[in-house]
Amino acid sequence: GFQLHPVDLAVNKILALAGRDEARDFLDILHADKNILPLGALIWAACGKDPGFTPDSLLELIKRRGHYRPEDFARLLLTEPVDLKVLKTEWLTALEAAKSFIDSQDPELLGCLFYDKRSDQFVSPFISPATKDPEIVPHFGRPGGVLPQAARA
Repeated sequence: GFQLHPVDLAVNKILALAGRDEARDFLDILHADKNILPLGALIWAACGKDPGFTPDSLLELIKRRGHYRPEDFARLLLTEPVDLKVLKTEWLTALEAAKSFIDSQDPELLGCLFYDKRSDQFVSPFISPATKDPEIVPHFGRPGGVLPQAARA
């Protein structure tokens, strides 16, 4: 069947973490930050999915997360134990990088992802007029996703 794109799943997780304090969402976001798109780019795109947020307001809500105890992860039946000190360091680093990314973006592009035509994937560029890469283009979400629409008769 149909599956959500990993970036879309990660954006959904950002919005979930903003609204609830679940250890599983926290781990999923740290995974997404390392393996899908950095936290800042995910927050930026999430504002397009839920226009009630600004990147700064969403970042502030997410900053309140990350205060977990070992028992919060014990019930998740993980394949390997988590090191809370390592997770905290990764979390603080991701939050700092997210703020830098958000501050570097053009507000007119709020809510988009950035697509690199060369590598055929979504990326997290620091875009400024001096360093704008013509191969990296904004990609705005739309109802129905990227599936082709049937022609109307």
